[in-house]
Amino acid sequence: MKKDLLSILDLSEEEILALIERAIVIKKESKVNNKQFRGQTLGLMFDKASTRTRISFETAMFRLGGQTLFLTRGDTQLSRNEPVKDTARVLSRYLDIIAIRTFSQDFLEEMAYWADIPVINALTDMYHPCQILSDMMTIKENKNNLDKLKIAWTGDGNNVAHSWINLAKVLDLNLYLACPPGYFPDPEVMKGAGKNIVATESPHEAAKDADVINTDVWASMGQESEIEHRRTIFNKYQLNSALLKKCKPDVIVMHCLPAHRGEEITDEVLEGAHSVVFDQAENKMHLHQALLEKMLSAK
Repeated sequence: MKKDLLSILDLSEEEILALIERAIVIKKESKVNNKQFRGQTLGLMFDKASTRTRISFETAMFRLGGQTLFLTRGDTQLSRNEPVKDTARVLSRYLDIIAIRTFSQDFLEEMAYWADIPVINALTDMYHPCQILSDMMTIKENKNNLDKLKIAWTGDGNNVAHSWINLAKVLDLNLYLACPPGYFPDPEVMKGAGKNIVATESPHEAAKDADVINTDVWASMGQESEIEHRRTIFNKYQLNSALLKKCKPDVIVMHCLPAHRGEEITDEVLEGAHSVVFDQAENKMHLHQALLEKMLSAK
């Protein structure tokens, strides 16, 4: 039976930890190509621009011996109103697995419902599960023991924040999210959150004694018209040296990139000794390889 990854909640604690451990092993093996999935094809259906997600998935599939086929909506009959259920069933006859980067979570879920092949959420406006898995791999590399860590988030309660909340639920992580009023995570995503997940208006409260501090752009793709308004609202949520001093001395700084230096994070912090953002970016490739390996093997 096929298994999809539409949100972090599709994985158990054991599956998440196993993926992270496997990705770390793959990283140590470096550029070894095992050709395990020669002749298999990963479809990448992207409605949103991408650097890291696209290239990391393509490289990961290449290292597994397979190939990728890149599609935008304009390349398909979806652009001419073909029903999603027809596209999903046709692509299932051609491809072995598909990763979708789009706006609507509903579109992703409809594709997964009708597809006979595994479907991976490579980003929607609601969730970004692959990003969080590779982020957790980066934390594991730097902190080793994940127990009792305090993970902080400052900025928009966006899709990445939603996936952090999901991960904190599954792994029982201590997560503090600092967001401006009106920009908190979706209440439905927060539903069922325990005392280990705290949403606050105070970036200082979130950052206090944090082992990990995270941020993201203030305006996601599709929100560009709001950027001037958001700059004013989010100004005090900037990840800068003053906020960093509230964290533990060995804190690691994370950002999923691309970064708008001088907005959500200063250049000093992004390039500083605490930053692991480029390790974080590399780890997407290793985690994606582990994920493709798992999902194609199960299929």
